[in-house]
This record gives sequence, structure tokens and C-alpha cells, in this order.
Amino acid sequence: MSNPNKPSFESTLKSLDTEEWFDLYFYRPIGYQWALLFQQLKITPNQVTFMAIIIGIAAGICFYFANVWVNLLGIFLLVWANSYDSADGQLARMTNQKSNLGRILDGACGDFWFGSIYIAIVVRLWPEWNFWILILALLTGYFHTKQAAMSDYYRNLHLLFLNGKKGSEIDNTKVLLQKQASISWRKQPVIKFFEIMYFFYTQGQELWTPKMQKMLSLINTKYQNIPPDWFRKAFREKSLPLMKYTNLLSFNLRSFVLFISVLCTYPWIYFVFEMTIMNLLLIYMLKRHESICAQFIVKLEADQYNYDKR
Repeated sequence: MSNPNKPSFESTLKSLDTEEWFDLYFYRPIGYQWALLFQQLKITPNQVTFMAIIIGIAAGICFYFANVWVNLLGIFLLVWANSYDSADGQLARMTNQKSNLGRILDGACGDFWFGSIYIAIVVRLWPEWNFWILILALLTGYFHTKQAAMSDYYRNLHLLFLNGKKGSEIDNTKVLLQKQASISWRKQPVIKFFEIMYFFYTQGQELWTPKMQKMLSLINTKYQNIPPDWFRKAFREKSLPLMKYTNLLSFNLRSFVLFISVLCTYPWIYFVFEMTIMNLLLIYMLKRHESICAQFIVKLEADQYNYDKR
């Protein structure tokens, strides 16, 4: 007999607009089952995130070894870690245990994983490449963080205008600066550290999107942060086709290339892929979103002008 109080699978998703098909049919169903189990065991979303971080770091260590079986173990562990990364958000929505720390930890989760992976590949290839592999890894890591940050930002902006503030995890530096100032280094040093890191993370997102910031500022000042209905519908229409590029810059595509390159014993291919294909996707996504925001700035200003004339 089914449990009438059991949350539905659909209720644990952010939005079908922003779900990648592989996540929707693989990671989200697995994450849903984990979330149901964790709910019964009284395990919190943040605890799930910590477990995901540990498993993901262990996966990265496996990629140091030039052994196909150890590499396969690493692939299994990384898939396992990502299913937990899916489960923590689903559990948070299922139990309404959302927190700013959870948002920060969830964003940092992938950084821990890929930090471990990058270090493992550098050490593995050092005898052959020397400093060149370190330089390539550092450059790749920098752009990787930008790709992930902008993908996350555009997805949450789409959710903001689709579902409102409650359905989005988008933040701004002004609010984060006030939060950060209210936290004491002496009483909450760990939370203070993560809040500072998250501030710089959000600041980077804003610096890379000047037109978008102007559009958001216009909505805030002229519409009291409540966008008109025509704008919400029009923005979704423009933004939705770009979600597929946003998803390509997420976990799945880069992990598939990582797995293939490691199993083929040429892990440096992953770095080259990140520096070329993924950066081209990033540039395209930035240009398209900024162009769309520029168009909406004109329309929003015209709409306000017409409103003032009434």
C-alpha cells in the first residue's frame, strides 16, 4: 500500500525547465530514493552533503592510479557522490530544511571533488609533463569554476522569474555583505569563512553579467522587485532555450569526458576539453544572456515610461 504522506518525486525537483534529461532520468530518481531513506533515518541535507564531499574526494584519489579497475572504482564513487549531491537538495525540499549554509556547502561540493581529481591527474602525469601539467591544471581549474558558477547563476535567475524568490537560490552581494557582517569570527568561524567565500563567488557572478545586473536593478527600483507578468513570460520564453547550454556546463558532460579520458589512459584530454569546448560554450552563453538582458532593459524602461504617462 502506498504511503499518502510520502512526498512525490515531482515535488523534490526545482523545475522541469532547468532539469537536464540525464539528471531527470538517472540522478534525480536515485537521489529521490536516497532522500526518502535519509528522511527516515533523520539525516539532514547538510550531513548528506558532507558525505557527498568525502565520497567525491575518494573518487578523485582513484584517478591517480593508472589502473583501469581503480579508475572504474573512482567512476563508481563519483557517480555515487553525485547521487548524494542530488539527494541533499531533494531532501531539503522534501523536509523544508533549506539553509544558506546548505546552499554554500552544496555549491562547494563539486569544488572539493574536482580539486581532488585535478590534483590526482597532476601527480599522475608529473613524471612525463613536469610543470606543464600543473600550469594546464591551474588554468583549467580557473575556467572550470567560472563555467560552474555562471551555469548555476543563469539557472537560478531562470527559476527566480519562473517561481519567484522562494523557488530560486539566487543571491546578491549587498545582502550577503550584511549577513557576513552579522556573523562573528569568534562565535561562528566556520560559517563566517564559508560566507566570505560565498560572497566572492556571488561577486564573480555579478561582475561577469553587467547587463543582467542593470536589468535586475531596474526591476528592483521601478517595480519594487516584483517583475510585471509580461516580463516574466517573455523572459522565460527567451531563457528556456538557453537552459540546455547551461546544463552542458554542469556536471554530466564534463564527467563523461573525464571518465573516457581516464579509461583511455590520457587524462590530459579532459583538461584540453575543458579549455576549448567548455569555454566556447561559456562564451556563447554569456553573450546570449547579456544580449537578451540588453533587450529587456529597453522594454522595461519603455514600459515604465508608458506607465508614468498614464
